[in-house]
Amino acid sequence: VRVEGLMTMAAHHDDPELCRPTFVELRHLRDELRARTGLPLPHLSMGMSNDFEVAVEEGATFVRVGTTLFEGLVGE
Repeated sequence: VRVEGLMTMAAHHDDPELCRPTFVELRHLRDELRARTGLPLPHLSMGMSNDFEVAVEEGATFVRVGTTLFEGLVGE
């Protein structure tokens, strides 16, 4: 298995800014692991439809936005 990065999900909040500390913590953990292991770890998968903008600001390279993409298509 080749580790390419780390992933997290922040607790859901109505205010996306409240998710920022989770994303900052994962970025710091990734940076520490890079220094310790020498692995590049280029990817941070973090952020969902409600908080992806904050996640991108904190370095996300992958976001999960399924709710935004499919909102209105199902259940109406």
